[in-house]
Amino acid sequence: MRVEPNSEIAIPDFPPGTEWVGGRELRLHRVLGRAILLVEFFDIARINSRRTLPYLRAWRDRYSEHRLQLIGIHTPAYSFGRDAELVTRACARLGIDWPVAHDPNFEIWRLYGNRGWPARYLFDQRGQLRHLHFGEGEYQETELAIQELVRETDPGAELPPPLAPLRPEDAPGAVLEPQTADIELPRDRARLDLTGEWRAGDDYLEAASAGASARFAFRAGGAFAVLSGDREPDLYETDGEIVADRPGLRLHAIQFTPLPPRERPAG
Repeated sequence: MRVEPNSEIAIPDFPPGTEWVGGRELRLHRVLGRAILLVEFFDIARINSRRTLPYLRAWRDRYSEHRLQLIGIHTPAYSFGRDAELVTRACARLGIDWPVAHDPNFEIWRLYGNRGWPARYLFDQRGQLRHLHFGEGEYQETELAIQELVRETDPGAELPPPLAPLRPEDAPGAVLEPQTADIELPRDRARLDLTGEWRAGDDYLEAASAGASARFAFRAGGAFAVLSGDREPDLYETDGEIVADRPGLRLHAIQFTPLPPRERPAG
């Protein structure tokens, strides 16, 4: 969504003591007036956050010479995401090499009045909000907004055409089929066919014995289980069945990706 240049919605400063993962700290006062700022709220264990990463990398590569600065805000959707060392490892594994502020207590989230993951905020060099978007999508619109801000300070800049959609469902105007809603646990345990003993935690079900399983049907492009406990907390692709090899497996959620878009009728 475009925001008018005279809206006077300024970028909030980072709270005192903000922790930066991966050793790349950003001081806002040092970049204001010199850089276009793209702030992305994300979570390492949400598939929709990961699906935006190729676009973020491409924009960084295309526009860094035009003073585009990416800033990640990691606000954890799951309890394990409050661990800064785990987030540092995940960012390295995912190739996130721009500054990332760790926001385990949702302080920055509340400053922005943020609504979900991912969320994208584009600020001009004065630090004024010019574009925002919640969720996946609007990639072309975001890139066009970046180009608009580049041209405000460099009218003669030679800029590439917007990046082509990386997936069919990313194309502007794509009509998507309804898909299975994400499963969040333990709230949605009734949507799973559970065998063996599972114990409920604050944001997970934990297998109490080897062989305990969780099965589910879905209609989506793909399914990804958020797992921790007996393994590195992460997203693991699944075909609709999760089986515990040993006690202690924690199942936090199951997330789904879109189905291929419908073809538009001819004419």
